[in-house]
This record gives sequence, structure tokens and C-alpha cells, in this order.
Amino acid sequence: QVQLVESGGGLVQPGGSLRLACAASGSAFSINVMDWYRQAPGKQRELVASLTSGGNLNYADSVKGRFTISRDNAKNMVYLQMNSLKPDDTAVYYCYTIVTKGDALRSREIYWGQGTQVTVSS
Repeated sequence: QVQLVESGGGLVQPGGSLRLACAASGSAFSINVMDWYRQAPGKQRELVASLTSGGNLNYADSVKGRFTISRDNAKNMVYLQMNSLKPDDTAVYYCYTIVTKGDALRSREIYWGQGTQVTVSS
């Protein structure tokens, strides 16, 4: 299996910044897609940012210009730099990945992290 562990969440003031990190651990895999999702209470889970192994980027309109997704391929890490945070950014943020396993069929598998809470409040 591949495990995803998020870190970096917490309570911040409006206008503040946080940097989330997601570490992918396991053996014999390569990352094809690494995404960040978020889900606020009573709301649907939404895609925040996406980064493919080919370098394609995608951001939700609500975070464009404020959030930046990046990766460290050698360490199987992905980051989400969040600036100018607003109260409506409050949510549980989840790391999501599609990986290729190092098996004979080069199987693709999907994994989710456990989530990290981001609360933006004065």
C-alpha cells in the first residue's frame, strides 16, 4: 500500500498563510497525479489544486492567485502554499494521489490522506 500523511494545518487569522505538506510513503510506486481537495462541514468535497507528473496544473477558481501547488518528486512530497487565507477556506484538506505500482502490470491505484484541518478565524 501507499500511505499519504498530511501536515501543516491549523488555526490562522484571515489574511494569513499556511503551507500544507503531503508525504507519500510505500515501496515500488511512482506518482502520476497529486491533488489537494477540501471539504467544509455541510458542503461537498471539492478539488482545490492538481498537479500531474507531466507538470499540468489546475486550480479551483476560488483559490487562483492565492494557493500554489508544488512537488518534490525525489521525496514523493506535494505541498500546498496557501496565502491570503479567508474564513471560507476553512475546511479539512485532503491529499489525493494516483500512483503506478511497481508490479508486472504497472497497476494504477488511488489513495487518500486522512485530512488536515485548516481553520481561518479571527
